[in-house]
Amino acid sequence: MYLSRVKIDYYNLKSIKELNHLGAYHSWVEDSFPEEREKPKNERTRKLWRVDELSGEYYLIVLSENKPDFEKLERYGVKNTAESKSYERLLDSIKPGMRARFKIELNTVYSTAKNAENGKRGRVVPVPHEKLGEFFFDRTEKNGFSVNKNELAITNIGKKLFLRKKEEEKGARVNLVSATFEGILTVTDEGKFRETLVMGIGRKKAYGFGLLTIIPCNE
Repeated sequence: MYLSRVKIDYYNLKSIKELNHLGAYHSWVEDSFPEEREKPKNERTRKLWRVDELSGEYYLIVLSENKPDFEKLERYGVKNTAESKSYERLLDSIKPGMRARFKIELNTVYSTAKNAENGKRGRVVPVPHEKLGEFFFDRTEKNGFSVNKNELAITNIGKKLFLRKKEEEKGARVNLVSATFEGILTVTDEGKFRETLVMGIGRKKAYGFGLLTIIPCNE
C-alpha cells in the first residue's frame, strides 16, 4: 500500500475550470494509474482519496495498492510536488490501545427502514446536523476504534457536486452531503482497524469519502 499526495495547482485556470465536481477528481485519480485504466472497473484496485488543506494550500491525497504515475498525478498539480511513501510501516505499527489524531470526510446519509407492506428498500436521506455526532459514533466500534465525545470536532458540513457523464439524464447533477470528522481515536481492535485504514468507511468512497488518515500521538 502507498499513500501519495500532490499539491493542487488551483492558480492554473485549467485546473479550476476542469476540477469542478467530484467526478473530475475521481477521473484524475484513476488516470494516475494508467496500467489499470483500460481494465474493467471490477478488476481495478481500490483507491481512496481526499482533498486536504494545509497552510492555505490544497493537496490531493491518494491511498492505493500501487504507486501512481507521478506525471499523471501532477496533471492538475504543481510540478515536482508528487510524492509517495509506503503505508506498510504504519499498518504494522497498529496496536490495541494506540492513540492517534485522525481525520475523515464522510458522505453523511443513511437508509430509512424498508416498507413493511411492499418490501421496497428505504430511501437514502441526509443525516440531520444535530445527529452527525451520533452518526459518527455508530461507526467507530465496528471499525476497530473508539473516540471520546470531548475529543471529536465536526467541521465542513455541506454539499459537494457530482455530475454524471450524461448531463442530460434525469438526476445528472447530484449534491452529495458531507462532513469532516477530526479528533483523537483509540484503537480497540487492531485487525478491524487495519482493515478500516485500507478499505475506508461508508459510502461513495470512489468520490473522495471514507479515507481515514491518522498520525500516532507521541505519549
